[in-house]
Amino acid sequence: MSAENHPDSGQTANPQGGAATTLTGALVNESLVKWHIIAALFWFGIALFAGLFYSMQLIKHWPLPLIPVLSPGRIRMIHTNLIAFGFLTNAFFGMLCWTVPRLTGKKIASNFLGYAIFGAWNLIILLTYIGLHMGEAQAVEWGETPVWVDPLVVVGAVLVAIQFYTPIIRTTERAMYVSLWYFSAAFVWLGLTYIMGNFFPQYLVAGNAAGPLLGLYIHDLVGLWVTPMGWGMMYFFVPIIMKRPIWSHALSLVGFWGLAFFYPLQGVHHFLGSPIPMFAQYSAVVSTIAIEIVVTTVIINFFTTWKNGNTSIGNNIALRWFWLGAFNYALTCFQCSLQVTLTFQQVIHFTDWVVGHAHLVMFGVFSFWIFGMIDHLWPKLTGREWYSRALREWHFWLMGMGLAVMFLTLTAAGMIDGFMALNLVPRETILNAMQPFWFVRTFTGVAIIAGFLCQTANMYLTARAGRVTHIDTDYAPYEELEQETTVGTV
Repeated sequence: MSAENHPDSGQTANPQGGAATTLTGALVNESLVKWHIIAALFWFGIALFAGLFYSMQLIKHWPLPLIPVLSPGRIRMIHTNLIAFGFLTNAFFGMLCWTVPRLTGKKIASNFLGYAIFGAWNLIILLTYIGLHMGEAQAVEWGETPVWVDPLVVVGAVLVAIQFYTPIIRTTERAMYVSLWYFSAAFVWLGLTYIMGNFFPQYLVAGNAAGPLLGLYIHDLVGLWVTPMGWGMMYFFVPIIMKRPIWSHALSLVGFWGLAFFYPLQGVHHFLGSPIPMFAQYSAVVSTIAIEIVVTTVIINFFTTWKNGNTSIGNNIALRWFWLGAFNYALTCFQCSLQVTLTFQQVIHFTDWVVGHAHLVMFGVFSFWIFGMIDHLWPKLTGREWYSRALREWHFWLMGMGLAVMFLTLTAAGMIDGFMALNLVPRETILNAMQPFWFVRTFTGVAIIAGFLCQTANMYLTARAGRVTHIDTDYAPYEELEQETTVGTV
């Protein structure tokens, strides 16, 4: 973005009302954005029910006994893979279709390629879903995709890079906004991370030597794909929602370089206490604590921007999602800096503490930010105001409180499990002690699904039965083809 249009320039726009112009469609293919969001929520719904079913196995009420293709182990893999690749990645693709043209003033490489990526990526998810049901899984956490799907994922990553690098390269603007920094790096990291985790251990490296690669893949999928996409998304939408520049552009760049340097080094912390050499384990611990300091730059940037603004989280539900996600991010960073120490690992390793932490990050941070994006964009994509404010509130509170209770329950269960194991309590006794916690976990899953149903019903009613026209004052006044857009933040 130009110097006078830069979100860090300290200038503030005075948006004028008016309906969206046809230029919006010329610069941004809103149909692609809408379809990626719909696909993301479709896979998210399946993943939620898979997670609920898996939790029922832990409380001895598995509803699908003696059916191999619906065994708990396969359902669990479906839950995690559909969240990572079906929900998060589809939502990120939709977000990129909306943000990159506006940050560069250039259209995506090809609308045809955009629909091809949409169809191909969701075909990959469908094949993965079927393959996991059929037992065609790799022994790679978060990389259980069947071996015959792996090459398609890499090709998909290459096509995504071509699609979005094209407007970034074509832009005449020399000073890129920080969101484009994160997106540009993530396009490279996605393909490299996937190859490292799914091809090297499968074909080139075996045994303990593959352990560090698997650890790097598990964490780099989150840190070098989900994280830069999420950070870039937050840095784009929050200033627009609040109609004020981000507090510090310089601090956002410190976060970028810190992420690039420290995150690739910390994956081995998933294997503390394993036969992997201790120097690698120690380096993972140090780099993990360092990245928590880097993540703090994002937290400070968000909350300082929010504190200095006039937008209320009580009135603006989209901002509320981003606020709660940032709060959860601060909490999970503090938690992570503790749990990677060798002393803490003696207690919480292989316990529900880790499960609660994973849900807080993937659901409570990045998924919540996606919900904030959807809450902000859906009226603009449909041309109608939200059908029901009450359903939006129910969506927020059911999911927010459901996650909070789940996280606290699993954290407490992990501590109790860990200390009982340290005191050599028989495993059967520990499992019986975990039953009340797992029951509460299942109940919170029901609450989260209820929130999801409120969201999807509201989205459908908005698109089909909405009677109030949405007037876009965030983007429409600034849309101009072949120029980067100020999108109401400067």
